Amino acid sequence: MTALSDRGTIEPPESPPESTPAPTPAKKRRRGASHERQGWIAHIFLLPWMLGMILVTAGPLVASAVLAFTDYDLLTTPEFIGFDNFTRMAEDERFWAAVRVTLLYVVVSVPLQLGFALFLAILLDKGLRGLSLYRSAFYLPSLLGGSVAIAILWRQIFGDAGLINTALAFFGIEADSWLQNPDTAPWTLIVLNVWTFGSPMVIFLAGLRQIPEELLEAAEVDGAGRVRRFMSITIPLLTPIIFLNLILQMISAFQAFTQAHVVSGGTGGPLDSTLFYTLYIYQEGFRSFDMGYAAAMAWVLLIVIAVATGANFIASRRWVYYGDE
Repeated sequence: MTALSDRGTIEPPESPPESTPAPTPAKKRRRGASHERQGWIAHIFLLPWMLGMILVTAGPLVASAVLAFTDYDLLTTPEFIGFDNFTRMAEDERFWAAVRVTLLYVVVSVPLQLGFALFLAILLDKGLRGLSLYRSAFYLPSLLGGSVAIAILWRQIFGDAGLINTALAFFGIEADSWLQNPDTAPWTLIVLNVWTFGSPMVIFLAGLRQIPEELLEAAEVDGAGRVRRFMSITIPLLTPIIFLNLILQMISAFQAFTQAHVVSGGTGGPLDSTLFYTLYIYQEGFRSFDMGYAAAMAWVLLIVIAVATGANFIASRRWVYYGDE
């Protein structure tokens, strides 16, 4: 029916709202087929990663776990010996020497490296000219620190006729090779690790840029000095970044290998003073061909890293401050 308006004109009737037609079975099938094709395409792109995960990571991990309970020399069939490889570690003097050297390296070099990286990050955060150039230059040692070339350079610096001794001789000071003295050899590797401060420095610099300037300005208005602002505002807000760098550098220090291998010529000398744990694993597995014992030591290292990381996460509840807390 038509309706008569106030002006006397006839208006057409309002048409009912159109409803969306329900999808037909054919459309449902096409939509399902499209989703299925997308799923297969996603699996195809993920296939290289999945193969790498199985063949490069998961497979060798399971194999090493099995070999840890065997006597295996890479040439003959592995022979199951139970926990003999693990009990052998308790009586292995070189094993405990490697543990002491590695713990010294981790406990000393990681805090020194993080402290030096934080110090330089604070300096660079002051808006220096050419900041990108400084940042790139300071980051370069992190890219090269674990390389064979830098380790060889370190031998030339701390060797008998190296750069350090040449500089000391200029002032009339005679010194022996820093690398041939068991008291100083491990400290040269610690200095090398501290020198690779670039990666944590860049992370610290990014964390400093996220601290609100309003908080620092308010503290300055209240009469807080630079030291007080740094200890009461900067450090608490930077604790998540400190914790992140601590975990990353600690794991990296436990796994250090190239520096000690090149500097000591693969022997861990003098007197096992540079015998890193990973270097001893390499010696047992690929020089003594005692792959079962090497696999057992590798799993001990994995457990130690996991325990140390877990302990740091538990301890972080007491000193790491998050903004939403």
